[in-house]
Amino acid sequence: MRWLAAGMLLAAVLVLFDGRRLVLALIALAALAGVRLLVRAHRAAAAAERRRDRVQDFCDALAAELAAGQPPVQALGRVAAELPEFAEVARGADLGVDVPGLLRQASALPGAGDLRLVAASWQVAHRSGAGLTASLIAVADTIRDRRRVSRLAVSEMAGSHATARLMAGLPVLILMLGAAIGIDPFRFLLQTPVGLVCLGSGVGLSLLGLGWLYRIQQRVTP
Repeated sequence: MRWLAAGMLLAAVLVLFDGRRLVLALIALAALAGVRLLVRAHRAAAAAERRRDRVQDFCDALAAELAAGQPPVQALGRVAAELPEFAEVARGADLGVDVPGLLRQASALPGAGDLRLVAASWQVAHRSGAGLTASLIAVADTIRDRRRVSRLAVSEMAGSHATARLMAGLPVLILMLGAAIGIDPFRFLLQTPVGLVCLGSGVGLSLLGLGWLYRIQQRVTP
């Protein structure tokens, strides 16, 4: 019944207003929404990449402080002075809060997943009484290797991204070329029902393709 009511409402709107302009407005709104989502995804991916670099810096700096003979809590404080993103973890350590728990909470942020390895290393060292320095150095090396593989995968995908962006923009160039030689493809796309279907389908499929590529990139850069 809801679908029937929605269909009747849409039919009434099409009858009362210019159906062609309404469809064009819906396509434009959908395209703007899709572009906005892609821009937000790109910004989120860039922020996550910066956070991965900061996690790597955190692990390297913490391992260096421990290797220099600093106690773990003091080492956290010294690292947090250089990397303010981890100041909350350092304050929690000063207050006696569970440091692995704080690290796991911080690992929930996009791009900070490798902090789970640091949390596991800290927890094992605390429970077993073993030294934290050696295990944290191993964790830092592991994270560095994973980052190297991730960067390699992203660089291999750069060609696919460039091709996808080219394919998304190619129809616009073809339309402009058609208009230049007098074919007038815009009249077909904007003023005929079949053209509107082609326009909406083309815009939707282009945005879905770009979104799919970003989704693949997120899977290879955890």
